This record gives sequence, C-alpha cells and structure tokens, in this order.
Amino acid sequence: MHNETLDSRKIEQASLEQEYEQCVFQNCDFSDLDLRDVSFEECSFTNCNLTNAKIKNTAFKDVTFNECKLMGIHFANANTFLLEMRFNNCQLDYTSFYKLKLPKLNFTDCSLRDSDFVEADIVGADFSGCDMYGTSFERTNLSKADFRTASNYNLDPSLNKMTGAKFTAYGLAGLVSKHKLDISV
Repeated sequence: MHNETLDSRKIEQASLEQEYEQCVFQNCDFSDLDLRDVSFEECSFTNCNLTNAKIKNTAFKDVTFNECKLMGIHFANANTFLLEMRFNNCQLDYTSFYKLKLPKLNFTDCSLRDSDFVEADIVGADFSGCDMYGTSFERTNLSKADFRTASNYNLDPSLNKMTGAKFTAYGLAGLVSKHKLDISV
C-alpha cells in the first residue's frame, strides 16, 4: 500500500498488507495483531493502538507515532535494518528496546513506565517530558542523552555509559538513588 490514509479502523489480520509506504494511520487499532514481516516506511500513526502487537522482523523505517498506545511491544524483535522511529505523547509502558542501536531516538512527553533499555545503544536520545518510573537501564549507552525534563528515572552511572548526558539539578536524585541519600533541592 502506498500513500494511503487509513482512518478509524480495527485492522484485521487477514487484511494486512506486507508493505506500507508513506501511509497515514489515524485512530486505527492494531492491538494484539501479528505484524510479522510487515514493513512500514515513512509512515505516521496518530491516536492508534498497537498494544501487545507482535513485531517479529517488522520494519519501522522513518516512522512517527503521535498520541499512540504501544504498551508491551518488544521493539528488540523488529527488523533493525534502517530502524528509525519517533514518539510524541505516546504510552510505551512495559515496552522493550533491549540491545537495540537507535542513535538520537526521540521521545517527547511519553510514558515509558517499566520499560527496558538494557544494553541498548541510544546515544543522543531525547527523553523530554517523559515519565520513566521503573524503567531499566543497565549497560546502556546513554552518551549525550537528554533527561533534563524527564521524571522518575533511576540510573546508575557505574552501570551505564553516560558521557555528556544532560540532567538538571532536580534530576540528580535519580542518579544516586542506590546510595539511599536524602537529597533536598
């Protein structure tokens, strides 16, 4: 499918195309679908539900998600060739980016509660306005990542590469929480 707009639809497994290029999805429901081997290139999703979608070898090339629900997705299973995504005001709780290499990954005003970035390489990631309660970072490359307006993160600098990462004074407690210090700002 090329250059189409799909609006207000419950996408059915039987009607899935293998390739979507320059398509716009608005108010569509992909929840619990098996999107195995489907390719999305230069597509945008707005107010869509992809909760628990199975994305084994799914390609997301230059894809933008706006106000979408993407809970429980394991992006580590996606096709990593030319993988590029942006997330704006999305719900990404319980989502996994385990071991992915996604430089300059952009999250704006997203909920990333209890998500997994273990061993990910996300140099220059932007977490502006994100709620990161319970999110896991371990052996993660967070160099030059921006956490200045993120909240509820808990990062151990001894377990992650964080050269040049950006924080505010208010966020410093999230960097030393393992030491159980009483920090007042």
